[in-house]
This record gives sequence, structure tokens and C-alpha cells, in this order.
Amino acid sequence: MSDQFPNLFTPLKLGAVELPNRFVMAPLTRARTEQDHIPNELMVEHYAQRASAGLLIAEATMAMEGCSAFWKEPGIYSEAQIEGWQKVTQAVHDKGGRIFVQVWHGGRACHPDLNNGRTPVAPSAIAITNADVHTPNGKQAYTLPRALQTAEIPAIVAGFKQAAINAVKAGFDGIEIHAANGYLIDEFLRDGSNKREDEYGGSLENRSRLLFEILDACMSVIDEQRIGIRISPINSFNSMRDSDPCGLTQYLCERLNQYDLAYLHIMRSDFYGEQTEDVLSVAQKVYQGNLITNMGYSAEEAEAEIATGNSAAVAFGVPFIANPDLPERIAANAELNQADPDTFYTPGAKGYNDYPFMSV
Repeated sequence: MSDQFPNLFTPLKLGAVELPNRFVMAPLTRARTEQDHIPNELMVEHYAQRASAGLLIAEATMAMEGCSAFWKEPGIYSEAQIEGWQKVTQAVHDKGGRIFVQVWHGGRACHPDLNNGRTPVAPSAIAITNADVHTPNGKQAYTLPRALQTAEIPAIVAGFKQAAINAVKAGFDGIEIHAANGYLIDEFLRDGSNKREDEYGGSLENRSRLLFEILDACMSVIDEQRIGIRISPINSFNSMRDSDPCGLTQYLCERLNQYDLAYLHIMRSDFYGEQTEDVLSVAQKVYQGNLITNMGYSAEEAEAEIATGNSAAVAFGVPFIANPDLPERIAANAELNQADPDTFYTPGAKGYNDYPFMSV
């Protein structure tokens, strides 16, 4: 317990999972796998180093083959990947930690160079603009995706269901469904990227249909109290936009109130500051379950947010990159290491596992 931050260090029950504190490590793509998207020993060490967080959310992880958007991100669709993740979860549990995995499909952010020449899929044939993606052939512009046929969507849902089954086999304490940041589910949710005219486009109900089909499928194989969902209604990353993000947030929260999830994880702001609507206040007013808030929180702001009851916990991203012992440093009012962005996605241990722990 910390005298300065008593609420951050108060235990919390997130659905079926007991947390010793309210520090959540946000999912952070670090592109450290070496072949076939298999988690490796570098990742075992990385997550074990950070096990004092109340909850670790492992990075965006491919729910199915052929949806790579980051070249060296992990997957959870093969036996070798499941075995690799088992080593990660065992190491975290041995340190007394808890860990969810974020299951994900890259949608139009995928690139043919990362997927054996396969054209990326999306709700509509609209490309990401003014951005590049790292590939084995260097930086490449995003390509035009093809719109998913209605008949193809059940296979996507089934892929997420299998990912949930595999997450249990891999020893995870739960899953987070990635419905944020301009990847496939988010592309369906927001009207800037979804121009469909079938039952998956148009109204809020239709645009959210894929998310709820995936949620229901995952609930059929894993306790709903071990499922979280992440959304980012105003993040413009990956050329995303919605005409009414507050309305979308309210609709999702009202629908999700009908479930008994572990949590809803909301990104409160936009990476680029282009959209400034106050979706966080909407979620805090409407959502009745555990709300995890994220993006740019100091320890002081997180403490105040939890003290008011507006948030159950706060997710920290970059501070956990540079500070494997972030909760201990906050409790001791110690100086924080500063992260090196140049090593966020580079191979090897540098900038990944070599940040120093606090001297005792």
C-alpha cells in the first residue's frame, strides 16, 4: 500500500480475476517474435519482469492465420504458438501475476507482403492513407483491401472462438477482444471505414454486429467474466473516423451492460489530437461494469480517477515499457526510466528487457 496512492494499490475483482492493485499494463505491440509468430524466450522474460502489475494484457495477437499487420507480432492459432505462450503465462504466474491476451485481426492494416501475397480484408474497400507499414521488403504503403463477403464473416467469428479456446490452453487468465485502433472489428464499428449495405453496415446495431457475434462466440468457450473488450471511439490512428463517436460509445456501453464481462477498456483520446469528443465521460456515465481507462495518465491522475469511482483501474502503456517495476517505483515515489522509442519495434533485448529495476 502507498500512502500517496492508496486507491491505485487497492485490490480489485475484475470479473473472475482478483487483482492485487489497479495498475494494468496496456497491450503493447513490440514485434519480438523471430519466426512463424511464435512467442519466444525474450517474451517470457519481458512479461515475467512486469508481473507486479495488477493485470498484464499481452500484445495484439493474431487470432487466425493470414491477418498479420506488424510482421513479427505473435499469433495464437498454431500448436507451436500455444506452447510458446504457455511458457509466458507460466513465468508470469510463477511471479504471482495475472495475464490476459489481446486477440485480434488486423483487417485493412494487414499487408500482402506479411501474408503470403494475400489481399487484406475489411468491411469496405477503403485503404489506410498517409502511412506506411514495415515489411520484409522495407516500408510499404498500405494497399487497397477488399470488402469481406457476408458469407465470409462466420469464418472470422469462428477464428476468434478458436483463439479463445487456444488462450485457455495457453494458460491465460482471460482474453481481451481488440475492437480498437482501426483494426478489423473497429473498422466495422465506425462509419468512416464501414460503408456496407448488408446487415453489417449502416445502423449502430448493424455496425456492431461483428463485435457481438465474436463476443457471444467467445463466451461459448470461456467464462464471460474472463473477457474484456477494448475500444477507441475517437482514435484516428489507421485513418479512422466516426461521425458520432459519443453515440457509438453510448450504444456499445448500453449493449455491454447486458453482459457480465471482466471489463471494458476505453482509450480516452486520439493519438493525433484530431478528434476531441469526450467519449470517456459517456462511458463513465453509461457503463455499469468495470471500466479500465487508458492513454496518458500520470499516477496522480490515475489515483484521482479511481478515487472518484469513475474508473476501476487505469492502463499504462509507455511507462511499463521502460519500467518493469512500475508499481514499486510509484509506491516509492522513485524516478521513472524514460522509454526509447527507437527500440519499440526493433529485434532483440535492447529496449525490451534491459531497462533497469529500481535500486533497493
